[in-house]
Amino acid sequence: MSEGIVLAENEGVIEIHIDRPDKKNALTTAMYRSMTAALADASCRSDVSAVLIAGRGSDFCAGNDLKDFMAGPQGGEAAFEFIRAIAAFDKPIVAAVQGLAVGIGTTMLFHCDLVYAAPDARFIMPFVNLGIVPEAGSSLLAPATMGYAKAAAMLLLGDPMDAEAADRAGLISCVVPSDVLLDHARKKAAALTSRPPQALAATRALLKGNRDELYARIDEEGRLFMETMQSAEAREAFTAFFEKRAPVFRRPF
Repeated sequence: MSEGIVLAENEGVIEIHIDRPDKKNALTTAMYRSMTAALADASCRSDVSAVLIAGRGSDFCAGNDLKDFMAGPQGGEAAFEFIRAIAAFDKPIVAAVQGLAVGIGTTMLFHCDLVYAAPDARFIMPFVNLGIVPEAGSSLLAPATMGYAKAAAMLLLGDPMDAEAADRAGLISCVVPSDVLLDHARKKAAALTSRPPQALAATRALLKGNRDELYARIDEEGRLFMETMQSAEAREAFTAFFEKRAPVFRRPF
């Protein structure tokens, strides 16, 4: 556990709570490492059947803490270690989402099995707007989940998607009232612990299918992500973000 991540156990379920509400639960290097370690612990423990991920406060996760992420390569390394860990995780993951789910706050959900969202949830993947490319296999999983047109609107334009649209698109399992969101997610996680474990694991593996293409895409995205982070476009986008102004991108001709 680190500052910003709180872990709890509840009858066979490890709960990972993103607990940095004053920063809209933006993730730091230390927080990524804590979540990666929690997944590793849950994977190797026979008494753990599922993981629940939730955000405390009014938002689920506003993505990377940009100042922390830009402070050095360790931020990117920790983020991609978490991405690989959640993509390869071998037990069911349940998520409870409210408010903002930005960047990794949305892309991690493609690796969750059951996702419940409050009516105020907003899913945003603003990678291109920041001069970078998608991560977590989202360039593969988003069009496979919701169709090319909706995925393109989110990934090329950075258009947000609200909870009802996400439900229709298949990004989430259902919309749940805000006041019972976490309890509902906990009940579903508990239900998973009561299912026959071998049949559950085999069925989940069938649902996930062959992951080789996914892992290859995650690696390709990671390489391009780190390259684009060094680009003039990304420098301008990030500078504009911190200066609270519109970015100005120059055409290469």
